Amino acid sequence: MTWARQAGSSRPAEDKGWLAGVKAEERERMVVRDGLAVRTVAGHCKDAEECAELLAMLGLDAADGRRPTVE
Repeated sequence: MTWARQAGSSRPAEDKGWLAGVKAEERERMVVRDGLAVRTVAGHCKDAEECAELLAMLGLDAADGRRPTVE
């Protein structure tokens, strides 16, 4: 028999707040990672058609390669 232990605090509201923060940080990292991936692919392609094909294979959108504007 195995024992399962519930992770986190004894207050579910705190766990949800913490998890929401972790998910938000992960989304930010994914945006940066995807942007770098798009720019890397674009920099190694022969033409726009090849770039579009490779990005589609990777599930990336060319618009993700735009650098974010600083506010």
